[in-house]
Amino acid sequence: MNTPKQPEPAANASLPPTPPEPESARTHRWGLGAFFFAQAIFVLVSVTLAAALGSPDSVTLVVMLVLPTVLAGAVAVVITVVRGNGPRLDFGLEWHWSDVTTGLAIGSVGLVTTTIASMLWMKWMGPGEGQSTVSSLVDGVQLPPALAVVIFLHIWLVAPLCEELLYRGLLWGAMERLRWSQLNVFVLSTAVFAIGHLEPERTVLLLVIAIPIGVARLVTGRLTASVVAHQVNNFLPALGLLLISLGLLPA
Repeated sequence: MNTPKQPEPAANASLPPTPPEPESARTHRWGLGAFFFAQAIFVLVSVTLAAALGSPDSVTLVVMLVLPTVLAGAVAVVITVVRGNGPRLDFGLEWHWSDVTTGLAIGSVGLVTTTIASMLWMKWMGPGEGQSTVSSLVDGVQLPPALAVVIFLHIWLVAPLCEELLYRGLLWGAMERLRWSQLNVFVLSTAVFAIGHLEPERTVLLLVIAIPIGVARLVTGRLTASVVAHQVNNFLPALGLLLISLGLLPA
C-alpha cells in the first residue's frame, strides 16, 4: 500500500509575512499641479462671483467672501483622498495637544508682531491705504448681526483652515515630495502665501504675518499647529471687522 505523498512546502513558506507599510512611509501621488489647481479654483470662483453679482448686497457679499475659500479648501482635501492618504496622513491634520499649545504660543507671538507691523504699515501707507481685500469689501457696509457673525467666524476659524490646507498642506507636501529641504519649503511656502493673496501693496506685511505660521508647521511637522497659529493671528482682525460691521466701531 502506497503512502500518500505529502505536498512539498512552497519555497517561501518559511519566510515571515511582509509587514504592512508604516503610515509614516506612505507617500502621496500629488504634486505642485494639485496646489495650482486648487488655487485656480479659488481665483476662478472669486472672479466669476464678482462678475456675476456686481455690486453685492449683504448676503451676496458673504457668499463672495466665504465660497471661494471654502471650495479651494475642500478641493485640497479631496485631492489628498483621491491621490494620497487623506489629510490626516498627508498633512498631519490630527489632534495633538502639543500641536495646539505650540500653535497657540507661536500664534500669540505672531499676533503681537503682526499687530505692531500692521500699525507701522498703516502709518507708512496712510489712513485707508493698504487695506485687505476683505476690509475693502465690507468698508462702509453695516451688516445684519447674523451675517456679521458669519464673516467673523469665517475670518477667524474657517479661512485659516482652508488657507493652511492649500499653502502649508498641498504646497508644502508637494515640495517635500520633490525632496526639497525643510528650510526651502518653509521659505518658498511663506513667499507664495504672501503673493498668493493677490494683494501686491500688502505683500511685505503678509510676509510678516506668514512667518510665525510657517514656523509652527516647521517645528511640529504637522498642519494642526499652523492652523491654530493662523487662527490666533486672525482673531483680532476678525473681531475688528465684526465690530465695524455692526456699527460699534468707526470704519
